[in-house]
Amino acid sequence: MMAASTVKKRRASRKASNFVRRPWGGFENVVEGPGYKVKRLVVMPGHRISLQRHRFRAEQWVVVAGTPRVLIGSRKRRVELRETVLVPRGAWHRLENPGRRPVVIIEVQHGPYLGEDDIIRRDDDYGRASAPSRRRS
Repeated sequence: MMAASTVKKRRASRKASNFVRRPWGGFENVVEGPGYKVKRLVVMPGHRISLQRHRFRAEQWVVVAGTPRVLIGSRKRRVELRETVLVPRGAWHRLENPGRRPVVIIEVQHGPYLGEDDIIRRDDDYGRASAPSRRRS
């Protein structure tokens, strides 16, 4: 029988290796099946994801920690804990964390193709888009 501390270390190691780091925080894939993928996104304080859209998928976000600001199309608003945000396929969107604590989102993607390369970026604070960022200080 394994010691409880060894089991905890192995779980933490598995969890850490599944986390994909990005300049704004990162994500981990929770589960995936035909036509859907579930991720846990973490956006660090003062950071935001790129202004982006997807050709093949829609997304649904559930806020599980923090109070992010979201932009969907031309509508920008603050989102509270446990609120859900729908991101239609093809809509420009961005998730921002103006707070002091990490924002955690559970993201459910639905569509015929869910690859990480289905991202069209219009603006990005980290140089990953063709247009320069207009980041506020």
